[in-house]
Amino acid sequence: MDKHTHKLSCDFLTNQKILNLISQIDLYKGKWNSIEKQENIYLKELRKIATIESIGSSTRIEGGTLTDKEIEELLKNVKITELKTRDQQEVIGYYDTLEVIYENYDDVKLSENHIKQLHQNLLKHSEKDIRHRGEYKSLSNKVVARYPKGVQKVIFNTTDVYLVKNEMSNLIDWTNSQFESKEIHPLIIIANFVYEFLSIHPFQDGNGRLSRLLTTLLLLQQDYLFIQYVSFENLIESTKKQYYQALMDGQKNRYEESENISEWMLYFFNKLSRLIQIIDSKYDLFKSKGGYLNERQKEIKSYLSENQPLKISDLAKRFADININTIKKDLQYMKKEQIIRSIGKGKGTVYIIL
Repeated sequence: MDKHTHKLSCDFLTNQKILNLISQIDLYKGKWNSIEKQENIYLKELRKIATIESIGSSTRIEGGTLTDKEIEELLKNVKITELKTRDQQEVIGYYDTLEVIYENYDDVKLSENHIKQLHQNLLKHSEKDIRHRGEYKSLSNKVVARYPKGVQKVIFNTTDVYLVKNEMSNLIDWTNSQFESKEIHPLIIIANFVYEFLSIHPFQDGNGRLSRLLTTLLLLQQDYLFIQYVSFENLIESTKKQYYQALMDGQKNRYEESENISEWMLYFFNKLSRLIQIIDSKYDLFKSKGGYLNERQKEIKSYLSENQPLKISDLAKRFADININTIKKDLQYMKKEQIIRSIGKGKGTVYIIL
């Protein structure tokens, strides 16, 4: 049994819990991937919300202070030359790196070079990190939990500087070979990778944020596409005590035969299972509200709801600056999304809100 595999063994009951959770997640994976193939318009809005939540939570876990609302405003009006504060620099770095992963996950192979490039990208706007971004640590570091009012608590010590290169190389080789051999379920391989990465803590700073970005990358590469539309980071932020406790449970016996990560795996899979419930309820809510409307469509809907029933000619008079063909297309879209319905035929057709 290799050094990674022995950590994955667990008692019968824990094993059954893990199998049950993985089964739920895989069942939903199939359901969601068929939803995504429809390319409906709800997905755009879900991903936008999830992206803002992920950036906010992941930076706040590490001591950031910006709210989701402040992050949304920053992303709308971002000018790189005006990123004055460390919080702003870290937010834009996280956003940029998340977008790189979303757009290129099939091409970003799990390798030391790519991990270093992602780290470089994550910290590229951060002035305090110029010296060490994209390079393994040169000084010892610790996993520190940050709590409100500046309180910090050392969670566990990490891999010594001189061992980092070797441990990272071994971890990446093991992870890639396990994905290839398919002997171990991919979710277990990913959970192990994240635990090991955080235990090694290979960079001077940014390890927590990068671990969450790498989680997203590996899940996407293994076809768990729903992870783009719901924020894992947000769930970790809201269960931060459990998150650190699960990591510490394995870490207390680091480098010993008794090192075991079953508590971490239970945490990881429980939270993935919870994400399924969250995305399902959000998706259903979007559908019940009739989907995503742009600003023009919202104005048409609002005017219609206040003055219904209306003909196309009535809407054309009210929205004289909008081409009538655009109005027709908007009405057709809102009909398809079951926001409105039409009554009558031809020029006598009127529209009402459902």
